[in-house]
Amino acid sequence: MKQLKSVLKYVISFGVAFIWIFPVLWLLVSSFKGGNELFRYPLTFFPEVFTLANYEAALEQFNFLRYIFNTSFITLVASVITILMSSMCGYALAKYKYKWLNVFFFCLLATTMLPTEVIMRPSFTVLYKLGLYDSLWGCIIPTVGTMTGVFLMRQFFITVPNELIESARIDGANEGRIFTSLMLPICRAQVAILAIFSFRWRWNDYIWPLLALRTPEKYTLQLALRTLSGAEAVNWTVLLSASVITMIPVLIVFIIFNKQIMTANMSSGVKG
Repeated sequence: MKQLKSVLKYVISFGVAFIWIFPVLWLLVSSFKGGNELFRYPLTFFPEVFTLANYEAALEQFNFLRYIFNTSFITLVASVITILMSSMCGYALAKYKYKWLNVFFFCLLATTMLPTEVIMRPSFTVLYKLGLYDSLWGCIIPTVGTMTGVFLMRQFFITVPNELIESARIDGANEGRIFTSLMLPICRAQVAILAIFSFRWRWNDYIWPLLALRTPEKYTLQLALRTLSGAEAVNWTVLLSASVITMIPVLIVFIIFNKQIMTANMSSGVKG
């Protein structure tokens, strides 16, 4: 009976994983099909004629270097600021003892109950009045504050013993030194998790670049993909291949930081 439960658990897990990954596999395989194969009935999973013409057309039609630079600049700068802000805010909320901090934390937590559409209009108004409309910074500033990151870091810093901080203060370390030299190194796993989430959020963001950008030269990859969907026709072959190309950086970042998470967890277990 115990072995049967274990087998069922693995079968269900693999089944759920297959359901999730099948559309991604279909996207990847379809990007190597010709236009006449995409909508031919009956549908076939593997292409009869394997072709790279779709990728060649995407690279010729798209100014990928410009779009990748814009998207990378927004993503990297926003992610770094998000990690620093979330870490500092989470540390302060976890370790500083003021009565009003708990009230402030619950007020921040309440903002997660508001849909993005509710604060989009006032955020755009502030953005416009600051002169950041149609600039890459206009896509960065409204997105750097995330309560998810603050909550993640706060919950970790709560588990850090206060005696560790007090010992550092006795040794003469100031608050900045304690945070940068002591707190940040021990939360590498949490920073890696937040980096993955933040990178994915900004890389795939569509709404804010759509609102904040007007000049085509400043478009991100997601906005550039939109140009392939016309009012009367969609260039599916180029759209599929371009979509696959935009997935590669996110996959690379996940592989890199996933290794960092595992290394941090193993190190913490050895030192503990």
